[in-house]
Amino acid sequence: MYTLSSKLKLTAIICMIVGAIGLVYGFIAAPDSVGEVREMLASHGAHGETHQEEIGDEAEYPQPAGYEIDERTDNEMAEEQTHLSEEEEHAEAGSHENDHYEHVLHQLQNRPWAALYVAAFFFFMISLGALVFYAIQYAAQAGWSPVLFRVMEAITAYILPGGVIIFIILLLAGFHVNHLFIWMDPEVVATDEIIQNKSSYLNVPFFLIRAAVYLGGWILFRYLLRRNSIRLDNATDNRWFKSNFKLAAGFLVFYAVSESMMSWDWIMSVDPHWFSTLFGWYVFSSMFVSGITVIAIITIYLKSRNYLTFVNNSHIHDLAKFMFGISIFWTYLWFSQFMLIWYSNIPEEVVYFITRIEDYTLPFFGMVAINFLFPVLVLMNSDFKRVNWFVIMTGIVILIGHYLDVFVMIMPATVGESWFIGIPEISAVLFFGGLFTFVVFSALTKAPLLVKRNPFIKESENYHY
Repeated sequence: MYTLSSKLKLTAIICMIVGAIGLVYGFIAAPDSVGEVREMLASHGAHGETHQEEIGDEAEYPQPAGYEIDERTDNEMAEEQTHLSEEEEHAEAGSHENDHYEHVLHQLQNRPWAALYVAAFFFFMISLGALVFYAIQYAAQAGWSPVLFRVMEAITAYILPGGVIIFIILLLAGFHVNHLFIWMDPEVVATDEIIQNKSSYLNVPFFLIRAAVYLGGWILFRYLLRRNSIRLDNATDNRWFKSNFKLAAGFLVFYAVSESMMSWDWIMSVDPHWFSTLFGWYVFSSMFVSGITVIAIITIYLKSRNYLTFVNNSHIHDLAKFMFGISIFWTYLWFSQFMLIWYSNIPEEVVYFITRIEDYTLPFFGMVAINFLFPVLVLMNSDFKRVNWFVIMTGIVILIGHYLDVFVMIMPATVGESWFIGIPEISAVLFFGGLFTFVVFSALTKAPLLVKRNPFIKESENYHY
């Protein structure tokens, strides 16, 4: 049995506390008025002076002379008309200035919510990706992996608390507490014909019902798979193994549909004018490789603490091969989506990438390099896949890359050009990272680390490649 060390437990709790404090600060520090935005931008030397130079001083412009127009010369009338035009331009510039500051205000108010949402989804997708990998092992009746089942089951334990948190964020969006989804704003919908045409699908009640169905299904399948796995330890036949085989097959069908719809709802709909037919697969690949990576990292960590002695280098090698292979698969989907949209150059599609290339240049291209070049260069060599610290290092980089992937998917539509990786973003990662660590390692203490009565357990223990 695994025992949760006091140091790890304390570290997780400290991360949650520090992260929660940082998140509270992020919400408090967000500006409440246009005036605060003006002061913030002025203090950073941005926009304020430029607008003032463009607008000029209202006192410089004379007022019209009233009813004496017909008594003045043509030159005087022309000069007055010029002054009137300048006043109109001044008023228009002032209106644009106010619109700009109000736009920035909404972006900055959205930033802590967006940071919270990105981190919440990132750690949730790790857990869901691990559940898919676990179900695939059962459905395929894989012989190499049963010694890793308890690690997979522990990671999937986060689906319940992580899913509840995401649902609360979505619920708050539906009640307009946050503004992550612009299609939920009645004022936006009233003036947007494209969103109006999608309103039969993109409406708050149906959106929340779908979210409840996705989460309910995933949580239920995880509960049943875990329950049967525990029961199998004390069984006298393979009844519970066969039951899990059927459950895993059913879950994979449900997941294939629900994950695609979840990707449209929770991520793609933050850009309601844009769509991609590859998007469900793209999110899946990021979720899948992140889940496998965390399985590898936790397995290596437990081995370093003299647990999982039955796991050998061949198991680590296979996990690293999945990390390598799915990273290539993610790159294929990223390039396919990018290349087809960029080449076709249809305005309503290509604007998605233009926004990210122009305003998110470093994270956009950085995450492509991190998620493709680094795992390829490091894990291409077969020998490196058996070196634990190499796998750990690569795994950490992969996780950073896929956090940036989620960041780039969410932030441009919710925060726009006002993005920055600062206190809200770091605090959200600390909070959810601490919660994830606490939940997962607490789940490891609930059952023996080696499954029993699994018909492939001996093959798994003696696995060598």
